[in-house]
Amino acid sequence: MMSFNISFPKTALATTLAASLTLSAAQAAEVEVLHWWTSGGEARAANVLKELMEAEGYGWEDFAVAGGGGETAMTVLKSRAMSGNPPSAAQIKGPEIQEWGELGLLGELDEVAEAEGWDDLLPPTVAEIMRHDGSYVAVPVNVHRVNWLWANPEVLEAAGVEMPTTLDELFSAGEAIREAGFIPLAHGGQAWQDATIFESVLLATGGSEFYQQALVDLDPEALGSERMVEALETFKRLRELMDDDMSGRDWNIATSMVINGDAGMQLMGDWAKGEFTAAELTAGEDYLCAAAPGTQDAFTFNIDSLAMFRVEGEERDAQHALARLALEPTFQEAFNLAKGSIPARPDLDMSEFDQCAQQSLDDFQRTADEGGLVPSMAHGMAVRADVQGAIFDVVTNYFNARDMAAEEAARRMVNAAQAAL
Repeated sequence: MMSFNISFPKTALATTLAASLTLSAAQAAEVEVLHWWTSGGEARAANVLKELMEAEGYGWEDFAVAGGGGETAMTVLKSRAMSGNPPSAAQIKGPEIQEWGELGLLGELDEVAEAEGWDDLLPPTVAEIMRHDGSYVAVPVNVHRVNWLWANPEVLEAAGVEMPTTLDELFSAGEAIREAGFIPLAHGGQAWQDATIFESVLLATGGSEFYQQALVDLDPEALGSERMVEALETFKRLRELMDDDMSGRDWNIATSMVINGDAGMQLMGDWAKGEFTAAELTAGEDYLCAAAPGTQDAFTFNIDSLAMFRVEGEERDAQHALARLALEPTFQEAFNLAKGSIPARPDLDMSEFDQCAQQSLDDFQRTADEGGLVPSMAHGMAVRADVQGAIFDVVTNYFNARDMAAEEAARRMVNAAQAAL
């Protein structure tokens, strides 16, 4: 989810590469995979790929780094790369794939891509993100929708409310849920979670075109506009629906509050569904899903991918097997059923997927054709890590400050974006 600035002195690049290749050759027929799929549903999903690799005779060294936002994992990866010992593969996504590629540390996967027909299997939006200088250097494992609302139907029933479809309905439902004795909106007070909610509110109040202008193109007029001020004010109002103990809470703990009936709703990407699945709950019965209020005509995407570092010999063979298996139907189906996301390749049979996933795929394809498909700023798909970090600082500081006006936050966002460019 979060990203981390990977810049380090390019004078060390030759040494880095030489050391990397020497060390890699010594690890025959094994891949080391760095990722942050560590919650219950995520860990179960990642284990599927490990089992498939082992079934083909390859070793898997799991390098899981806890932290749902991925910031810690990226810090570790940067350290490993600087010391000349990067893993075989790492969970890297969005613009960061290009940054690592520009450093010359990623290996090409064109041989695998051509043999497996990736150009025909992958939607153009997805395929483009996986390439650097025209060559595949990463493989997508899924497509997440970020702009989701999750709810406990028993809590909604006790409060006498329906699933909200607009922001006004969300606030009204929240008041009724609180009066019924529950926390209206489960949330974790971490910067990336604050940004996740903010971008959904911005999408609802401004629409996908304005979202693109503000959070992807970083247009200063959009960032400092009245529309932005309105989005910020609405975003801050959501604090009224949250509990006082949210500071530092992990996202999956917030999801468990909905699962356990302590809270009524949560605004979170569809990796939250992996937690409902792990708890053996059924979509449409034990929990409800819908597009974040006001964003029914948009799809904010977050694509998890494994980027491959330059390796040689038998480790390269194992790495290519990893890339091949990651897009095969067996893994795509098993991983995404456990993870809560949808397959990166849209040609698969979705009959085993629940109604939330089927709606997600339909909405992904519809918005890709009609407009409304936008990359998630909060989850590293829209802007560089340093720009994202600057926006995070403004968003979370404003959300938690008692005396900062929305106009001041908008002004700081303009300055932060311009300073980072």
